[in-house]
Amino acid sequence: MSKTHSQPREPFEVIKVDSETVACDGGGGALGHPRVYLSMEGKSEVTCPYCSRLYVLK
Repeated sequence: MSKTHSQPREPFEVIKVDSETVACDGGGGALGHPRVYLSMEGKSEVTCPYCSRLYVLK
């Protein structure tokens, strides 16, 4: 049985924000995902676990 290694995904999109808490819905509509609220908690960036959008604090 062979092992597969998970490689980090590239960000789908990079979005610069002013707040340490962001809401992501994947763009909404049929192609979106459930809205999730992401907290940077002192970090400079956070990645959405659904769509891999990268939110970067300005």
